[in-house]
Amino acid sequence: MRDELRMNVNQQPHMTSPYGQPQPGYQGYPQSGYGGGHMPVGYPAQYAPYNGPGTAYQQGPPQGYSPYASFPSKTLATNLASDLSSSPLNLGMRGPPTSGAPPVSGAQNYSQFGQGDVQNGPPPMGAPPQSRPPVSQSYTPGAGNLSGPQHPYVQQFGAPPVSMQQMTNQMASMQVGSTTPSPAGPGYAPPSVTQAPISAAYTPAAPPTFSPSTAAPTQPLPTEGVAQPPPQSYYGAPPPAQQPFPNPSAPFSTAGPTQPQAPPPVSQQSFPQAPPVSQTPFSTALPPGPTQSYGGPPPQAQPLFPRPQLPTSQPSAFPGGPPPTSTPSQLTGPMPPLPQPPVSQPSPYHSGPPLTPTGFLPQGGAPPMHPHPGMQGPPMASQGPPVAQANHIPPSQPGMPPGPPNAGMSGPPPQPGMQGYPPQQNGCIISQPGAFGQVRGPQPGYAGPYSGQPNYGAPPAASASAPSAPKRLDPDSIPSPHASDMPPVQKTRHRIDPDSIPSPIQVIEDDKANKGSEPFITGVRGQAPPLITTNFQVRDQGNASPRYIRCTAYNMPCSSDMAKQSQVPLAAVIKPLATLPPDETLPYLVDHGESGPIRCNRCKAYMCPFMQFIEGGRRFHCGFCSCVTEVPPHYFQHLDHTGKRVDCYDRPELSMGSYEFMATVDYCKNNKFPQPPAFIFLIDVSYNAVKSGMVGIVCQELKTLLDYLPRENPDVESNIRVGFITYNKVLHFYNVKASLAQPQMMVVSDVADMFVPLLDGFLVSVSESRVVIESLLDQIPEMFADTRETETVFGPVIQAGLEALKAADCAGKLFVFHSSLPIAEAPGKLKNREDKKLVGTDKEKSLFQPHVSFYNTLAKECVAQGCCVDLFLFPNQYVDVATLGVVPTSTGGSIYKYTYFQAATDQERFLNDLRRDVEKQMGFDAVMRVRTSTGIRATDFFGSFYMSNTTDVELAGLDCDKTVTVEFRHDDKLSEETGALMQCAVLYTSFNGQRRLRIHNMAVNCCSQLADLYRNCETDTIINFFAKYAYRSVLSSPTKNVRDSLLNQCAHILACYRKNCASPSSAGQLILPECMKLLPVYLNCILKSDVLQPGADVSLDDRAYLRQLVSSMDVAESHVFFYPRLLPLQNLDVESTSLPLAVRDSEERLSRGGVYLLENGLNLFLWVGVNAQQELLQNIFGTPAFSQIDPSMTSLPALNNPFSKRLREIIESFRTQRPRYMKLIVVKQEDKLEMIFKHFLVEDKSNNGGASYVDFLCHMHKEIRQLLS
Repeated sequence: MRDELRMNVNQQPHMTSPYGQPQPGYQGYPQSGYGGGHMPVGYPAQYAPYNGPGTAYQQGPPQGYSPYASFPSKTLATNLASDLSSSPLNLGMRGPPTSGAPPVSGAQNYSQFGQGDVQNGPPPMGAPPQSRPPVSQSYTPGAGNLSGPQHPYVQQFGAPPVSMQQMTNQMASMQVGSTTPSPAGPGYAPPSVTQAPISAAYTPAAPPTFSPSTAAPTQPLPTEGVAQPPPQSYYGAPPPAQQPFPNPSAPFSTAGPTQPQAPPPVSQQSFPQAPPVSQTPFSTALPPGPTQSYGGPPPQAQPLFPRPQLPTSQPSAFPGGPPPTSTPSQLTGPMPPLPQPPVSQPSPYHSGPPLTPTGFLPQGGAPPMHPHPGMQGPPMASQGPPVAQANHIPPSQPGMPPGPPNAGMSGPPPQPGMQGYPPQQNGCIISQPGAFGQVRGPQPGYAGPYSGQPNYGAPPAASASAPSAPKRLDPDSIPSPHASDMPPVQKTRHRIDPDSIPSPIQVIEDDKANKGSEPFITGVRGQAPPLITTNFQVRDQGNASPRYIRCTAYNMPCSSDMAKQSQVPLAAVIKPLATLPPDETLPYLVDHGESGPIRCNRCKAYMCPFMQFIEGGRRFHCGFCSCVTEVPPHYFQHLDHTGKRVDCYDRPELSMGSYEFMATVDYCKNNKFPQPPAFIFLIDVSYNAVKSGMVGIVCQELKTLLDYLPRENPDVESNIRVGFITYNKVLHFYNVKASLAQPQMMVVSDVADMFVPLLDGFLVSVSESRVVIESLLDQIPEMFADTRETETVFGPVIQAGLEALKAADCAGKLFVFHSSLPIAEAPGKLKNREDKKLVGTDKEKSLFQPHVSFYNTLAKECVAQGCCVDLFLFPNQYVDVATLGVVPTSTGGSIYKYTYFQAATDQERFLNDLRRDVEKQMGFDAVMRVRTSTGIRATDFFGSFYMSNTTDVELAGLDCDKTVTVEFRHDDKLSEETGALMQCAVLYTSFNGQRRLRIHNMAVNCCSQLADLYRNCETDTIINFFAKYAYRSVLSSPTKNVRDSLLNQCAHILACYRKNCASPSSAGQLILPECMKLLPVYLNCILKSDVLQPGADVSLDDRAYLRQLVSSMDVAESHVFFYPRLLPLQNLDVESTSLPLAVRDSEERLSRGGVYLLENGLNLFLWVGVNAQQELLQNIFGTPAFSQIDPSMTSLPALNNPFSKRLREIIESFRTQRPRYMKLIVVKQEDKLEMIFKHFLVEDKSNNGGASYVDFLCHMHKEIRQLLS
């Protein structure tokens, strides 16, 4: 049984370059190109070349037809050749669809598919039609003669069926399973037609998740929302001029009645082996026209068979509801192309009002962006009606009851096995139909086409005519993702069905179903934990909880050669002080008294479950360095018959993966125990800060916040002392000694040589000096209310706090509230160096580097003192975050940014961030070291910290949200018997001044087979590592080089799997390891993120801020940051505690009649469709009218109805799960804010040239093929 995903990409789609503008001639749909003669060496030619248009050839795929055809939009199959988990995705392009029986796959060896429960052929004949999930994609058929003569497709491979009955029999018997291959040979065994398609990996419950890339950037909204056939509805309802289908699954009628076609005579089906080299790509046949910039399924509103020659970009806009039937009059006439001005997009990270983007879509009309909701691509021609994807539930549309399939369709009725993702046996094969390319006729031994595949093998439809088809496209002419010189507009052709490629939602839901119910027990070495998105309980039985450590691979290669060959990063994301859920126990504190923790004599590893006691318990053998150490007399204990100590389970350090030791004075600076830490609040009182309201808000909040200073024991008062400084061009220190009647202010104007003018009375206990402190906080806003000072300093501010902590001889934290670029004359003075011209050039890296070295030196001094800096920024313009952020990110601090801060809308977010920042658990003056067993060592570290040597990670402060990511490399061979061990030890000072050691231990397996490595990887952690690696690399390399390097490494990882672990198969198949099948979609999100590929309106400060933010993110944060969570609230069940099933991040998943909540860890967007039901709007906003919703609201009204109550609970729970308070932004469909919202629909093509998921997957496959050849 194989755990892998296979996608046939035999003919590569001519795809929009994932990173540049689309290429002329690329028609968006897969085209023939991976097959025939254009194959890399070593792959047999798989399909015959496409030899001219077929009769039924149409310019766009038939409506409802699933472009990922050879396999139902995502056929899951198993490969018996090995027990690897991999899923082949068939991205192969076939010839254009015709109306006859579907073709079967070409001459591939399919022996890996046995007779299992994966239905891979046409569904049983009597099955009811299945409805398809909503998909939206615009498509405007161009003018063309729909009734001209058409040429038959030349087909190859094997004798074709000679009768319709034979074809039907073949179709009915195609199945992919997990059992043994059919005795007939490498074909498909007879299906068990009665079996329902249920897949482990793809459950029918999952909503539609895959999307074409967004069209937003390239297509303007029409000016009027009238019923013109082109871009009508935006998301859901059919356009007024077209009648909705009575049944979402019904086929579209064509311009004329279609008759069932008989298969062509055998003589007609010749099968040339290779395509003629002279054939040109599509661009020769079609002039560039407006393009659909999404990588999604084909449009729905078009004739089923004929396809006009000049496509214009008419979106069929029915994402949410059933596809409308296209009337002949709408389809046969020429449609004018739509102009497509570029749209600019405000930075998604502004907390304040976004800058007005230029070129926002007009308000009146809907953008031509969406295909029909119910259709994920052209319908399977063989079936007529579109088929539902098993793992996607089409949204129900009011007023559109399911109806019978259209009688006018030729071909067998839809059948159960053809829905979306057929059952998966640890693997899936997805093939992509519909590319213009070789047509493969039915072959003996291959019972029929894969479900979901349009029938190209059938004879051309006599009644329908189409213009001559464009020529075959060579796969190698697919543009690279970084081509930026392509025209912005282009036409879309056959697309891979987004539902046929791996769905993040499906994988997440499957993991919840499989692993969410049982506790995760850590005692098993090398056991991969549940995904970060699954709620699960952890029981510590000897390895650290995944809440503390997550690894990229739980099976490490035994040798460095094997690691280099696979290029899978070997890393651990460590969150030493992670917060645990209430039902899990905090690490136990072990106190060995004055003697301190027991350690290995040689490597200094701390006592842990990996130490083996020998000689009756008198000595122990170190698991890390194999040294033997004497057991101190006070620690001696006898062994039982198994060799374990009798007290093993009484001692956390012998039985648990995580625990703490009380440190002795030897672990303290200067051999003396530390003082409790101090908090110092430094408030900018310049004109901008006062005017924005920030000063007043901070002072008011601190009066109550000081009661919530962190403490070990909630019943005992906090030991933390506090101090206050205000500043503009000069600094003001305040004496708030308890004995004073009024606070005293001391001004230091000599900022070049900073000192603290008072010692006694600056750092005080809150309880003792409360009256004086409150008096001060009341006076500060009044004192500076009329200030006209606009200039500020920054370097001396941090120096002042640092000097104060030095004088008090304690560690601590500075809370700096700052508003503008520090241009006043002082150390650390900066100037505006924002230069957009450098973006995309080799000098761009300088924009991420600190402008002056002053702050690096200052950061080093802060770390030495244990002075952590948290920076709250309130900028209205460029403040050089890249430089100001150096001290916070080097000291383990955080940066919070509130651009265009407005008290009314941003106060809630700021105060929640401040409260959490003050109250959260943390350690001070911390040092972390990671020890490993012989054979590997920690070589690289990522995060917010400082390193003065190659082994010790120094953090002035380490809080419960910060992670340190560690990369490992081999320095020797590892053994499969002993595995690989790592121990993370963090020495820190607690809130009450105790010096402690927190220990986390982790053991992983080692393997000598690549298959085992690929079976035990964790994609979310790999993506977290890749993001940090790439974001750090922009400091030293141009962003294009960083993107190329990341893409190349990912291609190497997948090519190595394909070459060494997957069973031999056609070159056109993209085969992904089961546990890495989401690597392409997540990697694409990193590649087109604002840091690596910024849009025109993303500021340099935003990019620097995000770069620093991601550097210390944990896996859960990075997951939702790169692939946001999108919930359809119209599906919310107020009676249930569970959330509605998420949908994939694509505009085509949005229904005009729905309301969606999107969360990315920094913001919450509430998107409201123009046709949302009045009852829904009344329940959420208290008004039934869409026009009356106030888009400036930042919190929902507390209405007295169950829906409002449940929705507000969900929003609150989302906020508590994230380290930063997420501001709620209400986005009305077709409003200007919608551009920001669409920026987070990451499966779509992005404004800044980022590829859609579909296009990127095709490009990734091309890269893999090049590596293999």
